[in-house]
Amino acid sequence: MPAPHEFPSDLLAGQEELHQVRAELSALLKRLTWSVAPLDGFTDDTGWRRIERPASPGWTADEQAEVEKLRRREHELAVFITGHRHWTEVATPDRMKARAKLKHAHEDE
Repeated sequence: MPAPHEFPSDLLAGQEELHQVRAELSALLKRLTWSVAPLDGFTDDTGWRRIERPASPGWTADEQAEVEKLRRREHELAVFITGHRHWTEVATPDRMKARAKLKHAHEDE
């Protein structure tokens, strides 16, 4: 069995933070109402399934800022990870497998 792929510590830290940021963003979006702006509720049964939404008071300025902050950090981390110098050291045919291994590296701990 080949040795596990070695990743630089900053790349591992970036991937771990990306997992954390995405989990935090997902939890926040689940807590927030379905609409950023205040909107009336509605029912739509013209499609293949019925859709119902209660009235939404919208998101507060603080909630919008928190979502924006997390999305911005998620983007920064994704750019850092995909553009990391480490990937130039990995043979092109092996990069996809190595990137997948990095995404799941925290699960092996």
